[in-house]
Amino acid sequence: MATIKQRITNCLWFDSEAEEAAKLYTSIFKNSSIGAITRFGKEGFEFHGKPEGSVMTVSFFLDGQEFMGLNGGSIFKFNEAMSLVVNCLDQAEIDHYWYKLSEGGKESQCGWLTDKFGVSWQVVPVSWIDMMNNPDKKRTSKVLEKVFQMKKFQLDVLEQAFNS
Repeated sequence: MATIKQRITNCLWFDSEAEEAAKLYTSIFKNSSIGAITRFGKEGFEFHGKPEGSVMTVSFFLDGQEFMGLNGGSIFKFNEAMSLVVNCLDQAEIDHYWYKLSEGGKESQCGWLTDKFGVSWQVVPVSWIDMMNNPDKKRTSKVLEKVFQMKKFQLDVLEQAFNS
């Protein structure tokens, strides 16, 4: 009998880069691995225009959380309406994930980036969430003003604004 390992799993729809993306992502995040890979049979060509034997799905784990990559063709594209959030403890983690994930992609505002596959990510310090939940709206406004001026979060700038 099958058991549920994780109730909800994100499925990321790629044209044909699911395995390449999974390999990149698992190289960036600790406690990560590639899981099962399924391949198209003859039906792959008929339904998706994919060659027999090419990767159909790849399961992978990022920091212990399961994801699924699907090579479903070019009919759907990623956009910023759905992003993956990376919560970071310090500037070193922010820098690590920001530079690795944005390589070949596009940096955006307020901690957002798009990787080379088109997947949107938010690389944020966990302390920023605490700052924004502070009841002192003057302090949170100062922090938010700085956030709107940033691409990659600069934790020291946010802390200085919060504490000034």
